[in-house]
Amino acid sequence: MDLFSSPAAAWLLLSCLPKFGVRRRRAVLSATPVLTDFLAMNVASLKALGLPMEVIDPIRSWQRRDQSDPVVAAVFRIWHDCDRLGIGIVSPEEEHYPEALHHIHDAPLVLYTRGDQTLLNRDQIGVVGSRNATRAGLDHARKFAAELGLRNLLVTSGLALGVDGAAHAGALDAGFPTVAVIGCGLDRIYPNQHRRLGERVIEQGLMVSEYPPGTPARAAHFPQRNRIISGLSRGVLVVEAGLKSGSLITARMALEQGREVFAIPGSVHSPVARGCHHLIKQGARLVETVDDILEELGTWWSLQGAVDGSVEASPTAVQQEQDRPGLVGLDSREIAVFEALGYDPLSTDALSSATGLPADQLMQSLLLLELQGLVSSAPGGFQRIA
Repeated sequence: MDLFSSPAAAWLLLSCLPKFGVRRRRAVLSATPVLTDFLAMNVASLKALGLPMEVIDPIRSWQRRDQSDPVVAAVFRIWHDCDRLGIGIVSPEEEHYPEALHHIHDAPLVLYTRGDQTLLNRDQIGVVGSRNATRAGLDHARKFAAELGLRNLLVTSGLALGVDGAAHAGALDAGFPTVAVIGCGLDRIYPNQHRRLGERVIEQGLMVSEYPPGTPARAAHFPQRNRIISGLSRGVLVVEAGLKSGSLITARMALEQGREVFAIPGSVHSPVARGCHHLIKQGARLVETVDDILEELGTWWSLQGAVDGSVEASPTAVQQEQDRPGLVGLDSREIAVFEALGYDPLSTDALSSATGLPADQLMQSLLLLELQGLVSSAPGGFQRIA
């Protein structure tokens, strides 16, 4: 294939140009309607746009079909690496490039993909949260992801530890695809603890990056990745977040991009709930169920299939709906313990006093409730999670 004549390779060249950020791209767009058109300009025209020689030299080499230039050589290396590794390259001129990303600040010049590219233009909800999530937060992420999939919404997240991973797993376990946006090359699934989860995402959904193969994970990549998560999504759900959490950066980017922001409240004593409470104070929608999300998105949302029942739920998802934890089958003792609990931790002494149960019977009841997924242990005692 002649890469010098390939429109996708031209976009790849743009993504490799040094010192070619948003400001310079806008200067180019003021002179030409299509960004790649300026690759045919002569040196005088390129200089008139205020472009430095670090940008002009690779363009001149591209025009001369000179592969000895380091930037041009990088384009060829990335192209062949992607072909060898089965990584797709999606440029803004292609049909699979997400329409939603065309309208954000600093839209990616190319997207690298592994999996089903058609998912890029599906209706998506970003689900993000703390890497050090509580058990309750992980349960919320999984259950919301499964329910969102059932309502025909694709869950998008960043494959990080904690809430991100739980959201991806919740969607996949319920039989629905999910999109993971990562901050490194697609040949390096990060973090290593989520390698198997990442493979499941690729098999059943889509993994996306704006970084070429071979790029390691770096701290600076993650805020950049976050703008893609929010940009792909119609709204972002924050499950748990501290006040200095990266999830708040994603929420801020979502607001700047005109997306909705949703937050699940938590205990006033929990440090990973403070970020959510801050967002709610700032106007984010307080969410208790997926219906709250759908209500905020409004009737314009393209969910008619899910609303009128024409979207067929997966058997796994239907079974999860039927098996949702409840009090059915529990005896009066367990029900009394459950009803005595709140969403803030309660000590065993306080529970014993509230229920009148001796310590051994109380602990047996708590164990049964934990096995049912209704309560969890926490610093200071036990609390409801359902």
